[in-house]
Amino acid sequence: MSVPVRLGLFAFALLAGCAPVVPLDTALRQPAPTPLIRFGVDTFAFPNESRSRNQDKPDLYANYCFVMARAVTQFHRFARFDPASPRLAATAYTERVEQVTAYAPWHESLLPEQRVLIPGYASLYELSGDQEEAVKAGLHGRFWSFVHWTNWRVVFPFPGWHQERVASQTLSELQAGRLVQLLVTNFPQWELNHTVVVYDYRIGDNGNVEFVVYDPNDPYVPGLISFERVEQRFVSTHLFDTSVGTIRAFRMYYWPLL
Repeated sequence: MSVPVRLGLFAFALLAGCAPVVPLDTALRQPAPTPLIRFGVDTFAFPNESRSRNQDKPDLYANYCFVMARAVTQFHRFARFDPASPRLAATAYTERVEQVTAYAPWHESLLPEQRVLIPGYASLYELSGDQEEAVKAGLHGRFWSFVHWTNWRVVFPFPGWHQERVASQTLSELQAGRLVQLLVTNFPQWELNHTVVVYDYRIGDNGNVEFVVYDPNDPYVPGLISFERVEQRFVSTHLFDTSVGTIRAFRMYYWPLL
């Protein structure tokens, strides 16, 4: 077997997911947890802005969707808020954001006393609404999200069994109390090459799995992507500026190589 073929098989094995996978039907029989975060409380108050919708806007805050989605997980795992403590200068909040986002998103959650303290605010939404510029200044890594080595996945048509595996892993992670960041795409259309954070799910009347997501492009309304069990495919049921249709989903930032 040639070296390129072996490397290709190795990459596919990685991208198929390294964690053990519970069959989807088995995962669906487990009790659904309460939502892991509170939309509009544990999410950002400002959006990742769309270039196509804001072409003439100065100081556009665009192409930060991967950074913002990852940061929601990092704040969930590594930060704690204390509204009773005195507020800090804006530069100090930038430093606190940098401290939180310095933790790898796949790292286990810290104990409360180990977490980065955010004084003077009750939540990420409140902090990012009042200290928007300071929070944005602390969110780094936009360039590296562009060149992340797994981004090439969007150009390949992955089989239905792989997408069912992603759905099952997402359920298992939520049931274990862990948020799931997904890369979502409808390539070769240029409409959607994006990321969302799954924090809740429900079973629809038709038996399909409806994943409730935080979409960095829309800080006002939760998004929804569905997994159709018979067709073994994800659908963009409700995502900002995206038509309803088949998409592909891949897990992100759950392992050092992925």
